[in-house]
Amino acid sequence: MAVFRPFRAVRPTPEYSSKVAALPYDVMNSREAAEMVKGNPFSFLHVDKAEIDLPEGTDLYSEQVYLKARENLDKLVSDGICRQDEEERFYIYRQIMNGRSQTGLVGCVSIDDYINSIIKKHELTRADKEADRINHVDYCDANTGPIFLTYRPQAEISSIVSDWSSTHTPDYDFVTDDGISNTVWVINCSETNKKISALFSSVDYLYIADGHHRAASAVKVGLKRRAQNPDYNGSEEFNYFLAVLFDCDELEIMDYNRVIKDLNGYSEDEFIEKISDKFTVEPAGNEAYKPECAHTFGMLLGGKWYKLTAKEGTFNAADPVEALDVSILQSNLISPVLGIDDPRTDKRIDFVGGIRGLGELERRVNDDMCLAFSMYPTTLKELMDIADAGQIMPPKSTWFEPKLLSGLFIHKLK
Repeated sequence: MAVFRPFRAVRPTPEYSSKVAALPYDVMNSREAAEMVKGNPFSFLHVDKAEIDLPEGTDLYSEQVYLKARENLDKLVSDGICRQDEEERFYIYRQIMNGRSQTGLVGCVSIDDYINSIIKKHELTRADKEADRINHVDYCDANTGPIFLTYRPQAEISSIVSDWSSTHTPDYDFVTDDGISNTVWVINCSETNKKISALFSSVDYLYIADGHHRAASAVKVGLKRRAQNPDYNGSEEFNYFLAVLFDCDELEIMDYNRVIKDLNGYSEDEFIEKISDKFTVEPAGNEAYKPECAHTFGMLLGGKWYKLTAKEGTFNAADPVEALDVSILQSNLISPVLGIDDPRTDKRIDFVGGIRGLGELERRVNDDMCLAFSMYPTTLKELMDIADAGQIMPPKSTWFEPKLLSGLFIHKLK
């Protein structure tokens, strides 16, 4: 059963919340981050991407960067921009993008639940990316970015969240430059917090929606702290890490589209003939084609859009990974026809999040690519079914929006 507990968050004072809050570290490069923080010394990017405050050319993974991150985090506290709550609490975090809201609970989950697969994963992680966040958490002695978790619907939990947010004044309420509304309520009632923890103890599993590297890194730092403190009793903060938990009905996965550099030596006619063995290919007109159901795909080639439909027998519907649209396209077209066997490393393929729109696919094909595929989004049910089966999703299967902001909640490890 899942462990979910309140904590004493280090967080911005209300007047600084919109200035501190920042997009997560992994959605921009150092140059973009440096541009974003101009005129804002309080942005959490000074912590999450501390290289922006060091000389240009500094090794991103040097000790210097992690020491600067710790220094910048400590300064936010010493300057009174951020303060630690005196009591353990849960927090409600709501985001609204384009009229659609998602509301979750902020608290701490157990590293043992991660180790024992109560917290389920669906992606592989890379050692180099883990190492960076391990160092960041270790030097800062804090979880600075929340892990995005989901769970199957629980009516009582939803009722508590709804009742509290509708009857209490929010502590933060601001709109970011990209038009996304961010609202936070602090649950400062010990009985309500106890009730929330008790209800989650009846939840069988939690699922990582986004943040696999951050989760793995947080767990490894926790295990390191245990080794350094062999007399630990399990109640120490390093046994837990920061997360935002969302009822899966609150979430929406966006499409994650593909663009390809070349046709692997085929002419356009030869390519269409080749893929027709596994897909029905139909002209879709001059308008960008967005798939309306699973196992269909849009294809942009030679300035024309086509609708592709996977033929019967191209996949095993009983296998939750093989039945994914990203798997169908990879196994029946991208690998055998285009010769791209490892989409993680092959430079001939790139991926475009659905937030960019299909116009971005057209731009890329006109610019540096020759072929694009628009995808039907993976569903939350598919994600959870794959995690339940102990399987791994193919790379670039899901795109979540809006992104959880960093800096609103910081979990100190002691």
